[in-house]
Amino acid sequence: MIRQIAPILLLLISNIFMTFAWYGHLKFKAAPLLLVILVSWGIALFEYCFQVPANRIGHEFYNAAQLKTIQEVITLVVFSVFSITYLKEEFRWNYLVGFLFIILAVFFIFKKW
Repeated sequence: MIRQIAPILLLLISNIFMTFAWYGHLKFKAAPLLLVILVSWGIALFEYCFQVPANRIGHEFYNAAQLKTIQEVITLVVFSVFSITYLKEEFRWNYLVGFLFIILAVFFIFKKW
């Protein structure tokens, strides 16, 4: 059971690093672009340190499409929290509708047909 949950936790941690690597610099628009790229690469290294084991362990229990779907849902949740709390952006109703469609996709991908 723990090995089935471990990939999800590792993907969560990975996505936190990924979100900061990809979007954290938006609060530092005066920073030189080269510096931002190098810092983002440094952060992304930690992302990969969690992402690769998550997929390696996860592939014992989930197929690649399921792993990708889990990762995308986690990414959207992490990004939503990040954009609201860190970037102070508004969460709009149409984002919720889009996320509900993604949840519907999760149903279809995980359903045994």
